[in-house]
Amino acid sequence: MSRRTALDSQLVEVLADIDAMGIPPWHALSVDAARQLEDDLFSAGGGPKVARIEAFGIDRRDGSGSIPIRAYHPTTAAEAPPILVFYHGGLWAMGTLDSADDLCRNLAARVGALVVSVDYRLAPEHSFPAGLEDAYAAFEWANAFGHTLGGDPTRVGVVGSSSGGNLAAAVVRWAREDGHDIAVHALLYPILSAQFDRGSYVENADGPLLKTADVRHYFDHYLRTPVDAFHPFVAPLATSEVDNLAPAVIVTGGHDPLRDDGFAYAAQLTKADIDVAHHHEPSLCHGFLSLADDVDRAADAFETVSAAIRERLR
Repeated sequence: MSRRTALDSQLVEVLADIDAMGIPPWHALSVDAARQLEDDLFSAGGGPKVARIEAFGIDRRDGSGSIPIRAYHPTTAAEAPPILVFYHGGLWAMGTLDSADDLCRNLAARVGALVVSVDYRLAPEHSFPAGLEDAYAAFEWANAFGHTLGGDPTRVGVVGSSSGGNLAAAVVRWAREDGHDIAVHALLYPILSAQFDRGSYVENADGPLLKTADVRHYFDHYLRTPVDAFHPFVAPLATSEVDNLAPAVIVTGGHDPLRDDGFAYAAQLTKADIDVAHHHEPSLCHGFLSLADDVDRAADAFETVSAAIRERLR
């Protein structure tokens, strides 16, 4: 499998439009400025129609407040669709329910699942494990109360993009410790280690939409201390203990600094005889599924990935 080929021609056009905006890299911005920019760039709307959307809150595990939730109901006729708990990206410090709206709409429509999007606490104000605790609380809620939304709590999966993929991988491990079943964990170009000397971090250091320096910078914001970089809930690749994890769908892009994290995780699970569907797009970059409206290759990939998730939710 070729890990990187020339950038897709349609993607080149999209990236040229973004470059023309003169946007600084994420690590060169203050956290507040980065959050505003991320919201402005990715909250423009779009994505397919869904049957309905519900907004509500659930309690944090320690009772310290409420976690905002947005549920997307598919238009399919299934009486009790499977449930996907979704964690947005944003390097643990950015991202909102609005900026993840198009991905959630697409997942609901293409997979035929009830998508529960989680507005978890962000770093650096809330370092590890605050965001993960919110992510896990939402998973627990879906298991216990997903039926109140019409979903099937016996078929619950977790999905995360980028840093959200990191949270999804951690939730699967936590759930295993608690004896919960998860149907699938789908990791869309995830961050899975602090090993910044991997080939893709070097090869794609100046990658489009995400740079190696961005990941380094915000990884430090997420951690309480440097020791956290070796915690298996922060860096799943830091441990080889993957027995009895849920089936996985892993998505990677050739021009993504995070590419080799996904490859290493897929290899690790495969070696442990875990069911893995690894979908790689050598001509695309980080975040490409969010470009499905403009890049045909990304749209095709979204269909393939959705089918792989759907198959494991049966």
